Amino acid sequence: MVDYQSILAQLYEALASVTKGRVAVNEDTELVGHLDLDSLQIMDVLMFIEDRFDISIPVSILPDVKTVRDLALQVENLTHCE
Repeated sequence: MVDYQSILAQLYEALASVTKGRVAVNEDTELVGHLDLDSLQIMDVLMFIEDRFDISIPVSILPDVKTVRDLALQVENLTHCE
């Protein structure tokens, strides 16, 4: 089982590589609004997360994921379910 802080650290790592470090990322960072990620970059991040945590992210949760915190909480829930 992976804890929230570990998930958060790994998300920061993934997002820093996608944004090339040009944006400071924290829990309140909006994935689309602040990071200006396009759909391909979002899919890359989701694939990284699925591989890293050995989970499958259902498309149905994506409308509820706005911030890094939202994503970390969803990943935490999914890792506890599997």
